[in-house]
Amino acid sequence: MDLFAFKSLLFLLSFLGCCSGVDILPEGPVDVVLGKNVTLKTLLVKPTYAFLLWSFNDGTDAVNVATVSPAGTKVSEAKYQGRVMVNSTNGFLTLGSVKSEDSGDYALNMITSDGTTQTGNIELRVLEPVSAVAIKSDLPEVVEHNSTVVLTCSAKGSFLKFTWLKGTVPIKIDDKRLTVKEEELSTQLTIRDVVRTDLDGPIFCMAANKLETNKSAPFKLPVHFGPENVAITPAKPPEFYQAGSNVNLTCAASSSPPATFAWYHNKKEIKATGPVLSLKEIEKQGLGKVAEQYTCTATNAKTKRVIASPGVTFAVIDPITGVKISAPAGPFIAGNSSANFTCKAASGTVKTKVWMKDGKPLVASSRVVFSSDMSSVMINPLQKEDNGEFTCQLSNQVTTSKASHKMMVNYGPEPVTVKGEDAVEVNEPVSLTCAAASMPPANFTWKFNGTVTPVKTAQYIIEKAVYKNTGTYTCEAYNPVTKKTTKFTHTLAVKEEGALDEGLSDGAIAGIVIGVLVALGAAIALIMYCRQKVPKRGNASDYETSVQSPY
Repeated sequence: MDLFAFKSLLFLLSFLGCCSGVDILPEGPVDVVLGKNVTLKTLLVKPTYAFLLWSFNDGTDAVNVATVSPAGTKVSEAKYQGRVMVNSTNGFLTLGSVKSEDSGDYALNMITSDGTTQTGNIELRVLEPVSAVAIKSDLPEVVEHNSTVVLTCSAKGSFLKFTWLKGTVPIKIDDKRLTVKEEELSTQLTIRDVVRTDLDGPIFCMAANKLETNKSAPFKLPVHFGPENVAITPAKPPEFYQAGSNVNLTCAASSSPPATFAWYHNKKEIKATGPVLSLKEIEKQGLGKVAEQYTCTATNAKTKRVIASPGVTFAVIDPITGVKISAPAGPFIAGNSSANFTCKAASGTVKTKVWMKDGKPLVASSRVVFSSDMSSVMINPLQKEDNGEFTCQLSNQVTTSKASHKMMVNYGPEPVTVKGEDAVEVNEPVSLTCAAASMPPANFTWKFNGTVTPVKTAQYIIEKAVYKNTGTYTCEAYNPVTKKTTKFTHTLAVKEEGALDEGLSDGAIAGIVIGVLVALGAAIALIMYCRQKVPKRGNASDYETSVQSPY
């Protein structure tokens, strides 16, 4: 059908009861992506018709697309050849590989055999694919609280709508600090007084129409902030550090870009850079002798901010080393000698001095006198109780060190004691033991009846006693240092066999004596009782009188 015939047909249809009021096409528009296929559906259900005429109007002119009759389907325009198909049952028009110029109004005219005509119209929109979604910033970097940044998202496509996302969550636009300006192919997000959380996650821009959605690559923009939370670790150091210790002060801050650090001693900058200040560096610069304050500052080169930390205070103390006790040389004799102990350290400041003896505090007395600074102690006179270990303990705030000295006080011998048998029978053994407290231990000598014997030990042993062993045994104890001698004499009697047989024990003898005395007492009491019962001799009248009258 040529263009003239088609237009004539359309003119004729205008007189044939078209637009009868029955909808044969759904409400539009119908959207399709460029290059895709699209089907324009009808509302017809197995209609009876003589002709179905599909036409296209681009706003300036109308052309025939396809005509369907019992004889078949005819596509008249060359540009639709091979791209158009009409379903003869329901009138659906399928258009393949749509082009931009396919956008416009499509009309369907259905003519029945009796000449009745029904007409419908629907709009087809050919959409350009959503592509090239990208974000750009008007600033390469921003400073927190100081910058205003404009992010522009552009895309290609038709009928685009844009959405801004942080991660997967839409950005909330408050129309105050965050505002959006929409254009046909772009959108602008303006962020005023930027804070780091505005851009701390990847930013995405999503462009979409009814048919397609496309998202930009993740966008990140450096937000410079800080420094803040500037602090030294440890925040509460001990009051004193030991000199030479492997101790560091560390300064840290939240900052982007990372902060640079400077160190101060009593608010005066010291020669130290970096986040770590070592105790060795403090000592190297001659600092730390007294408790003073140390602080650090953090500087951000981008934000131009300089923030100081809270201060920490401590002193550096030398440890106590080389503790030594000085004591006089002996020998010492109890009651005659005295001793002065002096305690010193090779290095370090001494805070306290404590003296101990055998692990217990040494207490001042009339014999034990300390110097005013406790650096020495005088014991005068020495006694045997002073034997033992003396310890000097020196302390300061960081160390405790001590030294010990063993003291030996010579004394004795003290009074001698001899233990052993006083009497034995012939051929019985004898063992006499001599003892005397002494330092150093005493030397012993035994004498029998005044004559020195060869026995030089603490024990005098006789394996079998004979009569001539009877006599006095004298033990002499001698201390070679104190030059003192003490002695004790013990008497031994050697008796014939059986002479020392055991008789009644003292308890048994006492029991017998008591029993005899009790029996004797009972006998005397009985005699006295009987004597009281026997009547005295007298005349008969006296007896009668006494019997007759008790008065």
